[in-house]
Amino acid sequence: MNSDNKLPRRTFLHGVGASLALPFLEAMIPHNELMGRAFGAPKTKNPRRVAFFYVPNGIHMKAWEPEKVGNLPSRLPELLRPLTKHRKDMLLLGGLTQDKARANGDGPGDHARAASAFLTGAQPYKTGGKDIRVGVSIDQYIAQKIGKKTPFASLELGTENGRQSGSCDSGYSCAYSNNVSWKTESLPMAKETDPRQLFERLFPSTQDGKKSEAELKYRRKILDLVLGDAKKLKGKLGATDSRKVDEYLEAVFDIEDRIARAEEEARQSGRKRRPPPGAKKLAKELPDSRPKEIGERIRLMGDLLVLAFQADLTRVATFMFANEGSNRSYRQIGVPDGHHDVSHHGKKQDKQEKIQKINAYHMQQFVYIVNKLASTREGSRRLLDNSMLVYGSGISDGNSHSHSGLPILMVGKGGGTLKTGKYRKYPKNTPLNNLFLSLADRMGAPCRELGDSRGPLKDLY
Repeated sequence: MNSDNKLPRRTFLHGVGASLALPFLEAMIPHNELMGRAFGAPKTKNPRRVAFFYVPNGIHMKAWEPEKVGNLPSRLPELLRPLTKHRKDMLLLGGLTQDKARANGDGPGDHARAASAFLTGAQPYKTGGKDIRVGVSIDQYIAQKIGKKTPFASLELGTENGRQSGSCDSGYSCAYSNNVSWKTESLPMAKETDPRQLFERLFPSTQDGKKSEAELKYRRKILDLVLGDAKKLKGKLGATDSRKVDEYLEAVFDIEDRIARAEEEARQSGRKRRPPPGAKKLAKELPDSRPKEIGERIRLMGDLLVLAFQADLTRVATFMFANEGSNRSYRQIGVPDGHHDVSHHGKKQDKQEKIQKINAYHMQQFVYIVNKLASTREGSRRLLDNSMLVYGSGISDGNSHSHSGLPILMVGKGGGTLKTGKYRKYPKNTPLNNLFLSLADRMGAPCRELGDSRGPLKDLY
């Protein structure tokens, strides 16, 4: 503690070979500001965060859109119903279009264009070779402007690796289908799909040595390494901060435990961790830390994202629930068919019901992450209040490969700058990129144009 009795905003617990970033605590507020609050002085502004969640193959739009614009109804459309308790935190945006995901003379390849144009607003150059080209995505534009304020400029998460070369969709490089985040027009930001590797990036530990399978099995938990420092710190904190530290450490412990269980399951079944396509071969074959069940995989990565936001390790993220065009089956919810296959439903009722089941399953995982952000306090607000979560797809109807009237949902209040609880429907072909300009402005990274943008989206304030 310094002479002002104030902890630095970015405080770490330290142990031998380990460090653990802490969340925002009251002890990090200057003493004079705490005194000033009693007399109505303004509070310190907490940082804003933005995260983009991508789901592939479109949405069953009949179960997505409300009947009327304006205030969201108390009974939400079926696919949005799991978010009912967050209705006043939501903004549903209709009519938005990503024109550069359309063919525009390039022929088939809608899945590749849907993902690559989603956050870039740029038309991908049709190639299956190394000469890929699309544009800088809005998350990376923001990261380049504000990324120096945090240990990680941005995080890119996913559940499926996917190739970064070769042709995957009608002559388009696989890189287009498997990435939504692009640092430059020719450099996609590869997703992290391995919970263990992400955990060790966020909370580094050198205790694992060479990290053989046996060592990993009996590795000391990071909490064991920093426990002494945690006890010393808690002795200097008030009751509220002490409880918050306990809750935070418990969350870290839970994640470590779940990763270990996934590795044990993989160890018993013989599943090995595989490096992303194109990456160097791993020095040692380690057990896969990705839970076999895709929902738990999403939730585990989502929990790590929440911790990263909570500890201010990053303020920008993307999360692909699956690669565009993914044909994963969802037997656990009664859909043994491939996702891409049922998205081409041909208006057959049984296939439409299956695509809706998959959409609902993805929404349930997203709601899990929203709930976590809503239950995490940051000063006088919830972490969700200081966040902007964009959930959607680069395709509306998967059967027709439509890129207009996209399913775009926002959750979070953007630090009090968003007028939530509404369903806004914009004129046909309003650029989705207009929304991204609005978000960049709120993140302190004003962007003049992105793709075919015409200016910030109206009616969000």
